[in-house]
Amino acid sequence: MAFRINHIHLKAPDPRKTAEWYVRAFTCKIVGDETRVFGDRFIRCQSEDGGMNVNISGARTNERLGPGDASAHHGLEHFGFDSTHLETDIKRLEGLGARLLEGPIQNPNGPRIAFLRAPDDVRVELVEARKSGAAAGGC
Repeated sequence: MAFRINHIHLKAPDPRKTAEWYVRAFTCKIVGDETRVFGDRFIRCQSEDGGMNVNISGARTNERLGPGDASAHHGLEHFGFDSTHLETDIKRLEGLGARLLEGPIQNPNGPRIAFLRAPDDVRVELVEARKSGAAAGGC
């Protein structure tokens, strides 16, 4: 069986507020909002094309959460979104409260990328494919 990423799960002090940011920022849609038996509010979001699931929840009962970290670090460092024009998307996301951390950067023989701090100190990457038509991925 081939493995593929099932979802990304973010923790947030206000899951609904964070989910609504991803709706505005990346045209995700909220497909579920519940309080689970674990005591946390759990919101399911999905990308517009249905290809990516982002779950956002608060702390579970008696769960203590550490701070987020939008800087480069070990472990899950960021997740990326395709962009057709970096500068336009950076400006739009900054208008929604994101902060540019790095870029735009042109990767030799690859895409242009930029990193931003999203709500709850989450690091996201924007990936703009090469204009020359060469295929390359970002990470």
